[in-house]
Amino acid sequence: MLGALAVPLLLAGCQVAGPGPAAGDPIRVVAAESSWGSLAAQLGGTRVEVVSLVSSPSIDPHSYEPTAANARDVAVSQVIITNGLGYDTWASKLARANPNPERRIVDVGTVVGLSTGSNPHRWYSPADVALVIDAITSAYIALDPADRANFEQLRQQLITAGFAQYNAALRTIRAAYGGVAVGASESIFAPLAQALGLNLITPDSFLRAISEGTDPTVADQVTINTQLSQHLIKVYVENVQNRTPDIARQAELARANGIPVVDVTETLSPTSATFQQWQTDQLQRLAAALKQATTP
Repeated sequence: MLGALAVPLLLAGCQVAGPGPAAGDPIRVVAAESSWGSLAAQLGGTRVEVVSLVSSPSIDPHSYEPTAANARDVAVSQVIITNGLGYDTWASKLARANPNPERRIVDVGTVVGLSTGSNPHRWYSPADVALVIDAITSAYIALDPADRANFEQLRQQLITAGFAQYNAALRTIRAAYGGVAVGASESIFAPLAQALGLNLITPDSFLRAISEGTDPTVADQVTINTQLSQHLIKVYVENVQNRTPDIARQAELARANGIPVVDVTETLSPTSATFQQWQTDQLQRLAAALKQATTP
C-alpha cells in the first residue's frame, strides 16, 4: 500500500539534470495519459502546470493520433510523462520531434523496470504507481531544488491522506475475496487482479490479443464461453475503452448467466476525478460485485 512506503526519491527514468524554470514560473508538464497527469498535478501543486494529452474515456490511448496542439504542448514542456512499454509510442515520437536538453522524461516502463512486451497497464499496479510517484517527485526536485521540501510534503500528503480510501479499498478486497475466480476482457485488469489476490482465469493469450488489437483464438473464446456459461467465474471485468464485438458478446453472456459485469477505463472517469477517486470508485464497484456474487 502506498501509505506504508518510505522509499528514498530516485531519478529513475528521468534525464540528467539541467536548468530549471525561471523564478516564479511553474514547471510545464505534459502527461501522455490523464492517469499519470492527475498524479503529476497533485504532486506539483501550484508549482506545476500539467496538460494530459489523452483524457477522454471515449478515446483508446493505444491508437491515439496526436494533434498540432499536442505537439506545441510537448515543445514547451519541461517534464514529459509517458507510459512506455509500447503503449503510447506516439508520445515518445512527439518528444523526439521536439527535443529539449533541459527536459526530464519520466518513462513509466523504465521506472518500474519492465521492457516492451510486458503488460503496459502499470497504473493498475499499486506498487508501480508508488514508484512512479517517486520518479515524478524526483523530476520536480531536480528542476526546482529550492522547492524540495514542498514537493516532498505534497508526495507524503498524497500517499497517506490522498490515497487513504484507495488503500482501504485494496485491503478490503484482498482480505475478503482473495482467491475468488474472475474473468476480464483484456490485460488491463491483470496487474490489479494480482495485487488484489484474485484468481484471473481468463486465458492470458486472450487478454493479450484484445489489448494488442489482434484476433483471439477460437480455442480461447470457447474457454471463456465455458467459464461464463458454467459460472466458473464470479465477476467479469470489462475495459469499456477497448470494446470489440467479441467482448460485447462475452459481457452479454455474463449478464445472461447472472454474473456481474464491472466496467473499468484506461483514463480518468469522470474526467474531473483525481486518480485516486477514479480508482477507488472502480474498486468499490468491484467489491460490491464480488459481494453480490459470493453471498449465498
